[in-house]
Amino acid sequence: MATLEAPAPPRTRAHEAQFRNEPSVDFSRSDSAREMRAALDRVRGQLGREYDLVIGGHRIRTADKIRSVNPARPSQIVGIHQKAGKEHVEPAMQAALTAFESWSRMPLEKRVELLFRAAELLRERKFELMAWLVYEVSKNWAEADADIAETIDFCELYAREALRLENVDALVQLPGEHDQLFYIPLGVGAVIPPWNFPCAIMAGMTLASIVCGNTVILKPSSDSPTIAGKFVEILEEAGMPEGVVNFCPGSGASFGDAIVAHPKTRYIAFTGSREVGLHINKVAADRVPGQIWIKRTILEMGGKDAIVVDADADLDSVVEGVATAAFGFQGQKCSACSRAIIDERISDKFLERLKDRVERISIGDPATNTNMGAVINESSMKSILNYIEIGKREGRLITGGERATKAGEGFFIQPTVIADIQPKSKLEQEEIFGPVLAVIKSRNFEHGLEIANDTEFGLTGAVYTGSREKIEIAKREFHVGNLYINRKCTGAIVGAHPFGGFNMSGTDSKAGGPDYLNLFTQAKSVGEKII
Repeated sequence: MATLEAPAPPRTRAHEAQFRNEPSVDFSRSDSAREMRAALDRVRGQLGREYDLVIGGHRIRTADKIRSVNPARPSQIVGIHQKAGKEHVEPAMQAALTAFESWSRMPLEKRVELLFRAAELLRERKFELMAWLVYEVSKNWAEADADIAETIDFCELYAREALRLENVDALVQLPGEHDQLFYIPLGVGAVIPPWNFPCAIMAGMTLASIVCGNTVILKPSSDSPTIAGKFVEILEEAGMPEGVVNFCPGSGASFGDAIVAHPKTRYIAFTGSREVGLHINKVAADRVPGQIWIKRTILEMGGKDAIVVDADADLDSVVEGVATAAFGFQGQKCSACSRAIIDERISDKFLERLKDRVERISIGDPATNTNMGAVINESSMKSILNYIEIGKREGRLITGGERATKAGEGFFIQPTVIADIQPKSKLEQEEIFGPVLAVIKSRNFEHGLEIANDTEFGLTGAVYTGSREKIEIAKREFHVGNLYINRKCTGAIVGAHPFGGFNMSGTDSKAGGPDYLNLFTQAKSVGEKII
């Protein structure tokens, strides 16, 4: 691992250019498909390797292990990881505090160069990293590509945003004064990412932290620690000094809670469920001895996202958008469409077309590039199947409804559509996080918006309508952080769609947007009298 005095990689002309999103891979091209299969073969040969904790540059092994398995083939171990416990909290904190003293004073240009170099390495290894996602969390090729592309986008955007933030100045210069406004790092942050975007979200919260001069204790999900370990290796290769990011897979109930409660933790960046997010918020709010600040929480939690469809909508476009948003990555996105709210005048026609579209979705091992892979683990599968049984009692099963046993040994579930679901019912209100779509009838567009808003969440939503007036009503009245018009409610793009929601969906942190880095800094105003 690099020392704190390691020189930054040379700046390239590409670094000076305006931000552009990383392009998608076209897997219909034979050379791209061939490269992806080759990457899957290479990574298959590396499965089952053991990874260390990394604390202050030291590699540590523990008696307790975390075994990451392939959800499509649960007998296949993807990686064996050390399990950080309470005894590792203080060493990790001290390593991060020590590194903070130098890293926070490192010239911004060097921190920015680290992100640019990481982006270059990610591009060079894009197919290999996609393959790790296929094996560890059962993403198909396109979903894996989007995850890695978003990671590269975060590197590129946050590097540029950090440079922009450094050049902010006071709005007014008083006569006889030099007035400044600048942003300084917070300190040590706990980064606690989810398993569903195990590279992009994990990397985004980490990159935003370190480019601003903070240091990090990274506790990845126990379902996806391997891709996080690969990302930390890339940061090390890019020149990251020891202790800037400390890699600590571990249990949330022991290691995670202890880090959140530590008096020297300055902020917690979390993405995950509402229940865990509220717990973190509560623990962080409780001042402990030795704590001299109010801990900041940056929380992105769940959703119960709806697509509202007007009677005049283009049904072909609606069906494709709903099917893609509901069943992409097995519905395991906080932005996934879990409710389709359809004007009753077109609901029968919509269901007929949707049934045909959903039954053409292929299910199986995503290494072969099926549409849908497996859900993340056995516990999740059981929970989803339980919701399906509730849905069968609350409504009318249109298609799916069972475990997809023909797909293989993994945790496969049929894409499931249940109609005639009533507002306020369990299936309509609770986040399922799986391939289950509830279809609800509305009397009209305004009634559809009323149903859509009537949950405790407010993350994403979409409307399909040909009416400009109704579009303006939705923009004003549909209370979500990310609203889409005449398109699906998933697929937020860095820079174009800053991501984060209202109410119990989180603190509206707007990852990938122009104000995200402010959350990882504190502003300092200096007024100097000119002598």
